[in-house]
Amino acid sequence: MTSLIARLSPLLHLTRITAAFAVTGNVWFVILWTRSVESETNAIVGDSGVSTAESSLAIAMLGGLFVALGFYAFAMVVNDMMDYRRDRSLHPDRPLPAGRISLEAALGLTASTMLLAMFGAALLGSEPVLLAIVTAAAILLFNASAKFLPSIGLVLLGLIYAAHMLIANPELLFLWPVWLAMTHALAVGAFTHHLAGRRPTLQRRSVLLATVGWLFWSIVLGVLSVTRNGSLWPDFVPLGAAIAPACLAILYALFAFSKMRTTRSPAKAADKVQRYGALWLPMYAAAWAFGAGLLWPGITLAILSVVGLLGMTILRELYSLVEHPIGYRR
Repeated sequence: MTSLIARLSPLLHLTRITAAFAVTGNVWFVILWTRSVESETNAIVGDSGVSTAESSLAIAMLGGLFVALGFYAFAMVVNDMMDYRRDRSLHPDRPLPAGRISLEAALGLTASTMLLAMFGAALLGSEPVLLAIVTAAAILLFNASAKFLPSIGLVLLGLIYAAHMLIANPELLFLWPVWLAMTHALAVGAFTHHLAGRRPTLQRRSVLLATVGWLFWSIVLGVLSVTRNGSLWPDFVPLGAAIAPACLAILYALFAFSKMRTTRSPAKAADKVQRYGALWLPMYAAAWAFGAGLLWPGITLAILSVVGLLGMTILRELYSLVEHPIGYRR
């Protein structure tokens, strides 16, 4: 087991695949929500016949898993490839600059993960494939240039999470979970950017422009919701469904600020805030489902949250044992 983890360690570090399982909650929520809410199912079948509502649940869930894992790993590998030169001086312990995985292998992994995501989108229908292409282009744009312009990059990061979520159902009527995922991703990105002291630093102007961008896309989602439902909040969703996600958002904010104050190293605090920020996504999804009275979708997403937490914790412990084995003192 230890030798297997040692061989897979560079690959797992490069793709950050443990966090990708948490992001799966976004896509699975949309699939389960579409299947469980009659208004959503009728809207899809009546308008476009997207296979999210028509194919077997197992195929749809598998497609969603491929989309989530594929795009998350794709984004992580592209990020490390484009930062290769800088990481050689700033982060020489990472898999690529340390030589634990070659650039050729990383390039092959980039193509493989994108193909996996596209295949998953194809299992969900034709419209999801088009949105998957847009998402892949946004990921490339973010890593190539936008992340070096925080005012633009943070907004684009939130949009990537929103688009990634909508791949499962571009015709989704209930858009508040999409808005929350977009807002959460943008807020986590801004907080960790500041906490880790990344360059360029967040200036007041950057924060203001990012806020304006967030407001603009929030309005776009609001207009889309009104167009599809006749109101900002759909009639078929109880208002109480928002209580649990709102409480989780407040709880995460308290958690993030506590880590900032209690963790000695800002870089380690930023890492924890970012990792747990990913784990919060399936928790939001489960909260939305339970709040709307969808028992089994909520249980499924809650289990995914636990699996994501356990997987991340166990693999990090195994990394430590493999890369820093315990020795005897003399």
